[in-house]
Amino acid sequence: MIRSESGQATAEYALVLVAAAIVALALITWASTTDALPAFFNTVIEKVVSFATIT
Repeated sequence: MIRSESGQATAEYALVLVAAAIVALALITWASTTDALPAFFNTVIEKVVSFATIT
């Protein structure tokens, strides 16, 4: 008996999307409870400003 695997790819995509959503939620939760995100953005802005003033 040969079974069709046409729905398997859709199920795999759905699982990948769920896993990505869980990781994103964990990162958002971590970033909102720590001071890491504002510090990161401040560092990036300082680097951009220092690069812009050099050139």
